[in-house]
Amino acid sequence: MPPRQRTNQSTQNPSLAHLANDLRLACMRISRRVRFESTQDVAPNQFSVMARLEGKALTPRELAEIECVSPPSMTRTVAGLVERGFVTRTDDPLDGRQVFISLTSEGLLLLSETRRRRDAWMATRLKSANGTAQANAP
Repeated sequence: MPPRQRTNQSTQNPSLAHLANDLRLACMRISRRVRFESTQDVAPNQFSVMARLEGKALTPRELAEIECVSPPSMTRTVAGLVERGFVTRTDDPLDGRQVFISLTSEGLLLLSETRRRRDAWMATRLKSANGTAQANAP
């Protein structure tokens, strides 16, 4: 009996494949644009780390794994955030070799403000797109 062949949805339905491709590209572009909106305060990689710390402290190694970067790279990112007062390091009471990284009140405020500005940017784009769609409607 021959092995079961996997079917590819895109070969079965070209219009679905086209839609999937267009949607993927649109999501990538939107993601890139939103990431770089309101970056005057922190770089996109720093913002991402701060968002991961919302509500919980993590070790630098955990952050590196979550963000898919090397531990030395995460160490530099965390050092920049500590230097600016957005995160703090706290020694692990059970293991003196380990530290936890957590948001400061300034970091939480910046995280909230950046999200608010990014949401406002997106709302403006959606409102503009909705107006364009209505103007082009028959």
